[in-house]
Amino acid sequence: MEKEFTPMKKISVVIPTYNEEANVVLMAKQLSEIFERDLSRYDYEIIFIDNHSKDNTQAYLRQICKDNKHVKAIFNAKNFGQMRSPVHGLKQAYGDCVIRMCADFQDPLDMVVKFVEEWERGTKIVIGVKSSSQERKVMYHIRAMYYKFIQKITDIDHIEQFTGFGLYDKAFVDVVRDLHDPMPYLRGIIAELGYDYVAIPYEQKKRRAGKSKNNFYSLYDYAMVGITSYSKVVMRMATFLGFFVGGCSFVAGIVYLILKLIYWDRFSAGVAPMLIGIFFLGALQLFFIGFLGEYILSINTRVLDRPLVVEEERLNFDEEGGRPAR
Repeated sequence: MEKEFTPMKKISVVIPTYNEEANVVLMAKQLSEIFERDLSRYDYEIIFIDNHSKDNTQAYLRQICKDNKHVKAIFNAKNFGQMRSPVHGLKQAYGDCVIRMCADFQDPLDMVVKFVEEWERGTKIVIGVKSSSQERKVMYHIRAMYYKFIQKITDIDHIEQFTGFGLYDKAFVDVVRDLHDPMPYLRGIIAELGYDYVAIPYEQKKRRAGKSKNNFYSLYDYAMVGITSYSKVVMRMATFLGFFVGGCSFVAGIVYLILKLIYWDRFSAGVAPMLIGIFFLGALQLFFIGFLGEYILSINTRVLDRPLVVEEERLNFDEEGGRPAR
């Protein structure tokens, strides 16, 4: 009796890049070695999605793709930001599972084998969670406070110390692929729409080479998307605080009126309480108007429904392995 042929499972690895000329060659080399040595029973593809780098990253990627047909590249027409480009890359991967990782070697490569082993046990989402980090301690603790804060104010189970590094089964990738969200917050999507996951702790390494592309503005933007997408608490807090401040002002007004009536000649209210109240209420209003603007900006971006990215070029994608961009 003829033995039934079972096709090899395919693993896709998606790696976003921006000015990573010092890392992409070694990253592709070491990942290929891992697949050929430890995961030889799988077919694989490594997809670099470059966010319009200004250095020699694209030139190096062209040479890598020429030398290794397992490596593919997508070049964006411009820099679409660290939130949109990685999710677009995830949507272009059609393996049986997709591994998402960074190009700077902060995500340990040996975790790839651990992810696949857990996936083979039937887990559809396997994520890496930082147990410690070699990055600056201040940034690590700021991130930790943000994770705890957003965990408190949202209804979904946000994952602490999770950067997106992990393995996603094609069933979940199909869910992401069908979303039309121009501001995709992957951590929230996993917490809200994803399957049960297994978290594997790891120590985040220092960046191997180059400079981090994160700055205060990009981190603030990412944080605001997480809050405005999954929390109603801030706007409701404005309503409750408005009631509270209004009640306090009413009570203070009654107290001042009584004191003035009782001690008409001796009681002088002065302008200090009035000025303090005006400045306090003004600051309170500006704070919540700013937050309201964040919510409106989020709504406006989603209503426009623009594409995640605009691609300029693809390398090593054929009709079978590289389906049309969505």
